[in-house]
Amino acid sequence: MKKLLIANRSEIARRIIRTAHAMGIHTVAVYSDTDADALYVAEATQAVALGGNASSDTYLRIDKLLAAAAATGADAVHPGYGFLSENADFAQAVLDAGLIWVGPPPGAIRQLGSKSAAKALAQTRGVPCLPGYFGADQSGARLVAEAQRIGLPLMVKAVAGGGGRGMRLVSDMAQFDAAVHSARSEAQAAFGSGELLLERALLNPRHVEVQIFADTHGHCIHLGERDCSVQRRHQKLIEETPSPAVDDALRARMGRCAVELAQAAGYVGAGTVEFLLDRNDEANVAGAPPGATAHPQGSTVHATTGAGAFYLMEMNTRLQVEHPVTEAVTGLDLVEWQLRVARGEPLPLAQEQVRFNGHAIEVRLCAEDEDFNPHTGTVQRLQVPHGVRFDHALREGLAVPPYYDAMLGKLVAHAPTRAEAIEQLAGALDGTQVLGLPTNRAFLAACLRHPVFCAGDALIPFLAVHAAFIRQSLLNKEQTITIPCGISAIFIDNFAFGTVLNCPYPRPVRLRLRGITHDWRWSADRADVAGRWRLETPSQTHAVTVSRQPDGAIVVTVDGVPTAVHGVRRPDGRWHVQACGADLLVDDASFEPPMGTAGSTTADELRAPFNGKVLAVRAAAGDRVARGAPLVVLESMKLEHSLCAARDGVLAQVRVAVGQQVAPGQVLVQLQAEVS
Repeated sequence: MKKLLIANRSEIARRIIRTAHAMGIHTVAVYSDTDADALYVAEATQAVALGGNASSDTYLRIDKLLAAAAATGADAVHPGYGFLSENADFAQAVLDAGLIWVGPPPGAIRQLGSKSAAKALAQTRGVPCLPGYFGADQSGARLVAEAQRIGLPLMVKAVAGGGGRGMRLVSDMAQFDAAVHSARSEAQAAFGSGELLLERALLNPRHVEVQIFADTHGHCIHLGERDCSVQRRHQKLIEETPSPAVDDALRARMGRCAVELAQAAGYVGAGTVEFLLDRNDEANVAGAPPGATAHPQGSTVHATTGAGAFYLMEMNTRLQVEHPVTEAVTGLDLVEWQLRVARGEPLPLAQEQVRFNGHAIEVRLCAEDEDFNPHTGTVQRLQVPHGVRFDHALREGLAVPPYYDAMLGKLVAHAPTRAEAIEQLAGALDGTQVLGLPTNRAFLAACLRHPVFCAGDALIPFLAVHAAFIRQSLLNKEQTITIPCGISAIFIDNFAFGTVLNCPYPRPVRLRLRGITHDWRWSADRADVAGRWRLETPSQTHAVTVSRQPDGAIVVTVDGVPTAVHGVRRPDGRWHVQACGADLLVDDASFEPPMGTAGSTTADELRAPFNGKVLAVRAAAGDRVARGAPLVVLESMKLEHSLCAARDGVLAQVRVAVGQQVAPGQVLVQLQAEVS
């Protein structure tokens, strides 16, 4: 292996480049038009333009990727994760071209990449599976019959792919048809296959996965488990190792099952076997209706933390996003292992030689708000954290596009104890600045500090139960810094704003934060003393001083209490400010009409909350719709989002069509105005 083509982008491409170069292997990057100035493109030995922006035109084009390999003389291909990493046809095409494939054999990908086939294989080897239906008959009648046989609650899942796409929970059969339709549509768009499986749902399990590695010499070992229970939309946000719920005996048992499944499929390379771990199995699964698939013998496990059971979810036939936490506690480079195994070398260690040291936690920094809506924008200011690993491809001036996943990077803390790792990672998030577009930075830090997570008791429903509390805690924090954040926003554009106020007459200041408009009056406190001002709010008057720090922070001292604020002015005119671990978007509302006048917004319009592509329009002009009825389905950053009517009414106009790309704030549909 002399030259490696990386069939991927962003932070995982940088990660692979780093190890390949350390091993003396040249690299070839491929890039879409929007990624032309990306860091990984500059860091690779060579780079080839794919042309286009959408995944379907670039990173999913097997012909373009193989042409790039041929043009540059690459002799190997690493798929990273996502895109074509679990595509057996791509793996076979790479091998047919005479290149080295850094991944498992195509046959293993086909067998294990299909959740149905993987579960069928697992059952022959005694690996525990939940009751379900994994058959080829995908007719509506058959799926309804199987759902009734399995019982509720149940999960509808895409057979192909992963990343939480094509998954829907059904707790009432009245939801079943809609769940099947939605899951199939999302799966077809994401993976090119709408095939589904049904599976009995556990209500309060953990998501625990086992990292395995196999070589071409018949050796297969595991590298411990990762707990990935903190998720939104079935996508992971926080991952850690070791799991707070797994002891040595349970780790060994889960590891043996994972290795058994991999060897049964003739696996080679890095892979992850994902399990649902349930310490209250009888309350969730016992009582399954007659005829449900029986649990294999030996499916019940007992850890020192309490009785429970684990069940196979799926196997990911690639490197995982969360592989850095395993690297942290084992001291190993998993990409290096992938490359060595692909060259035909044996695994560097036997199972008994693997050592685990300390505790590691990873969070996924995403371009999304606290309601998990994806956002695009430009990174106008970047301050990377200290003391933790930060895998990313960010730089100031980077435009985050709508075509790919919302993840911007991964922060990883490694410490002797779990409590120390939590403290280290939360502190690093506080010190991270990605200004210019919304991120989940503050939300992640609040999750880490939540008492349930700190106690090690976070299960898969953690965010479903606690997200509202976490959001409220962030709002409470923001309310304590509203004045310094608002004042700092004024000074971002013109730090001399206050110095021109050399007379005591007040100047009106009207700002909006979180949808709340604040009418303040600003004036010099004493005309003979520069830098001292008076801020009048409806409730009280505050003494204020403002100064700028060498790092660009604006320090606003209100009634003797200083607050350091970092901020930028976005192209849309809004200020993005960050202080005390909180992020706020501030609008200048000085020239806006009062609410309720002709210039105000009402529930008569449905606007796009973010960039996206219109996948479906559910109603036409003239239709009567009810409040909450889905009107438009948008795809953004690989996920589907259903946008609903804000009130009952008659649809006056549809302004978009299927396939159209829309921008934030764009009017999608209009309802007839309400008559008072």
